[in-house]
Amino acid sequence: MFVLKRTSAKDPHFIELVKQLDTYLKIIDGEDHDFYKTFNTIESLHHVVVGYLNEHAIGCGAFKIIDDCAVEIKRMYVRDDERGKKVASQILQELELWARELGFRIARLETGSRMPDAIAFYQNKGYVRTPNYGQYVGMANSNCFKKNLATKDEL
Repeated sequence: MFVLKRTSAKDPHFIELVKQLDTYLKIIDGEDHDFYKTFNTIESLHHVVVGYLNEHAIGCGAFKIIDDCAVEIKRMYVRDDERGKKVASQILQELELWARELGFRIARLETGSRMPDAIAFYQNKGYVRTPNYGQYVGMANSNCFKKNLATKDEL
């Protein structure tokens, strides 16, 4: 049975999944990895979702508060052997729901050019490309996106 759990960065399952993610990203990002790593620490993440299949942690995601209306989706990861099963979709949906419940209206995120599957995934989920923001300005490998989380009634 698949279950989602809202937690924090102190969750040991989240910590283990992020270690796996960082190992993967070190290969993908190459020489840019050290730059991105500085913005992907987990200590400040207070809104984390971990996905479990038969009580085994198989995926995760989080969001970081940017300002009064926006969050940044961070640390999205699904184990290789569990990809293609809509796990990432369910985790992202739960993160967006949680952010809306807390009153946030915009979700932002950054993903690398070397990750075309991630880019396609986010675009498929309604994220639109935006100019690079914050620390990603001027980074050729960075692709920034945003999504309006407000419902039609809230607009």
